[in-house]
This record gives sequence, structure tokens and C-alpha cells, in this order.
Amino acid sequence: MFSRPDSLPLTYQSGFGNEFSSEALPGALPVGQNSPQIAPYGLYAELLSGTAFTVPRTESRRTWLYRINPSAAHPHFQRLGKQITGQELGPINPNRLRWDAFDIPQAPTDFVDGLITLAATAAADQASGISIHLYRANTSMERAFFNADGEWLLVPQQGRLRVVTELGLLDLEPQEIAVLPRGMKFRVELLDASARGYICENHGCALRLPDLGPIGSNGLANPRDFVAPVAHYQDTDEPTELVQKFLGELWITQLEHSPFDVVAWHGNNVPYKYDLRRFNTIGTVSYDHPDPSIFTVLTSPGAVQGQANVDFVIFPPRWMVAENTFRPPWFHRNLMNEFMGLIEGCYDAKADGFSPGGASLHNCMSAHGPDNATTEKAIEVELAPSKIEQTMAFMFETSTVLRPTRYALECPQLQGNYDACWTGMRKSFNKESR
Repeated sequence: MFSRPDSLPLTYQSGFGNEFSSEALPGALPVGQNSPQIAPYGLYAELLSGTAFTVPRTESRRTWLYRINPSAAHPHFQRLGKQITGQELGPINPNRLRWDAFDIPQAPTDFVDGLITLAATAAADQASGISIHLYRANTSMERAFFNADGEWLLVPQQGRLRVVTELGLLDLEPQEIAVLPRGMKFRVELLDASARGYICENHGCALRLPDLGPIGSNGLANPRDFVAPVAHYQDTDEPTELVQKFLGELWITQLEHSPFDVVAWHGNNVPYKYDLRRFNTIGTVSYDHPDPSIFTVLTSPGAVQGQANVDFVIFPPRWMVAENTFRPPWFHRNLMNEFMGLIEGCYDAKADGFSPGGASLHNCMSAHGPDNATTEKAIEVELAPSKIEQTMAFMFETSTVLRPTRYALECPQLQGNYDACWTGMRKSFNKESR
């Protein structure tokens, strides 16, 4: 069973990018030497590296684990019969796309079985870029899982989760997010009857907080609001299935022990979570709608300075106070590629058709913006201060074109009439009037 001296209530360590340390038994962490000849309590030392050994110190991500059984103690992996739905990329398609929410299956379905891949910047062997998945589940996982292809950013939309990781436990609910490092073993347990949400699989540089620049020392996401787990181990010798995702495919082996047997650890390659409701929104108090970059929670740098491999951006409740200004997001064509999801409420640029659990995709240079109804209302409304409330939308914005999977282009959730929200926009041009 899981063990920790103060296992209730669940507690966390706060901060972002810190060198964390945690031990479930006193003295389990070696002092001054990462891999002693004889580790405390007869544990095995193991290094989990999220970056190459020789990257600059500021980029290095690694964690030392002190565990009951080394991860190397496993038999041969076999290709799993049931694979992730929608791995094949579809034909090239420059159109704006939008999907309704995907239903949670009726049959017993755990987190892994319920995965759907909607889009990716390249095939599964990509060394940068992102893949985008949805998860749907109505039962807790009994097996363990790890992803060799990239780190996972989980965005719950419905239902609470308990994410059991090698380093400890993370309880997660809608309006919170979690990041799981590449290769970190975990299991998802449901705290409600069902769960649904979004996943950004980041194949590039690890996610980190954006620089604040002229914003100054405060604003956006505060580092102290990110939390990592504390050591919480399981000492059992019962058979456990371990599934890994490798180049897009699922492979399985069976362990003779629990993979969640880390008694102590230290490092900065850790799972963490963040409550989106703590985001300090920045906005205009004079005129113009600001660029969405002011809503960036996390970013993965790309090859071109200032052009991200992926940005995770949110559109939370906020005041709108700008004067003489078209307040919704303006019409635009963008170098970046935008996948949007909705966690709660309505998105301020769409009057209808974009529902919680749904998604949209606007790729490079596709023209988009507020729909017809939102545009007319924004032009005619009196510009008194107003607050956008009871909403939380987000965007995975990447510098590489996202190709929808064949499944995403053929599934019944794809809206065939998305373009219609911009039809019938009245022509108000009058050369005699200024």
C-alpha cells in the first residue's frame, strides 16, 4: 500500500523549476552523493533524465529516484492490440475546423483506452512540435503508463482525477492543469464517475514560464502557485501491467512489483500542477484588444527566438474596460497555428457552436475571428466596463502546422458548417461617411 508519514491530507511542494526533494522515510535521501555504494534502506538509485547530459545548466531537467525495484527489472515489451484512436494523419486540409464535444464511452474505458488523437505537427517520430489528444474515461486505471514521445500537459474539462506518479500524487480538477515529464510512470484514477479533457504532447523543449519583459516582476502565472508532489510509495509484489507509448504506438509488459515504489527523490524533472484560477490576467485600460501572448501560462521555446514550439494560453474571466475599441479578439491571419478548447462557459469570440469539451483548429494564415453575431453586438454595444465571467477557454499555439488525423476529419463530431458563422456579415462600407 502507499506510504508516507503524513499521507493525509494530500500536500505539495510549491514553486516552478525548483530543485525539489522529498522522502517518505526519514533519511531515505542520501546526503552529498547521488549514487552511494549502499543507499539508505537498501534502495536502488536511478536517474530520470529529461534532457541530454550536456545541455546548459539552465536547461537541464533530471531527477534522482531512490526506489525499491529498479525500472530495468522488466521483461520484454509486446505491441498492444488496442492502439490509440486516430494515429494516422489525414490529407492536407487548409480549412478552419471545429468539433463538438466527444461523448464518454458507455463501455468500461480507462484513461489510456479512451485516448483520441486529433492532430499533430508531424508523424509520431517527430523530434519537435506537438501532438494533441483527447482523453475520455469512466473507470480508473489498474495498469501503469508512461510516454516516451514527449511530456504531457493535461487539461481536464470534466471530472476530477488523481494522478498517481512515481514521485507522488496529484489531485486534479477542471480549471487545473498538470504536466507529466517524458518517461514518468503514472496511473490515472477517477474521483468522479467519468472524466474528459485535452492533452498537449510536447515533443520539443520542456515547458517553462514565459519571460515577463516589460510586464515586470509580477503578472501572468506566479511560480509559487505551481506545486509538485511529495514522496508517496507503494511496496507490493503483485503483478502490474506497464504500458508505454513509443513512436505513437502502445507497448505492454508485466512487472512483478508496483512501479510506484520510489521512497525518496530529488531533482527538477518532476510532475506538477497549476490552478488556472490563480492566473494574474493582464489587459488594456486604454484602447485595443491585446495580443493573446499576454495570456501565456507556459511556453516551449522554438528554433526561432520568440516563436514558440508551443504556447499554452488561457482566456479566463476578466474585466473589459478599453474605450473606443472593438473588444472581442480582432479578425486576423496568423503565422502561428491555433488549437482551441473550452473548459467552461462560453468563449467571448463565438456566440454559439463552440461548447465545453469541443475544439477548433485555425492553421497558419487561415482567416478567423469573432463570428457574425459577436461582431455586430461588439460594434453596437455601449462601451461601459464589463466583466467576462464563468468561462475558461485555452489555446495550444504552435509554430508548426497542425495536421488533423484521418479520424478527426471523418468523425461525426466534426462540424460541417463551421464556415457559416461568418456568412451574411453585412457590408457597412460607405465612402461618404468617416
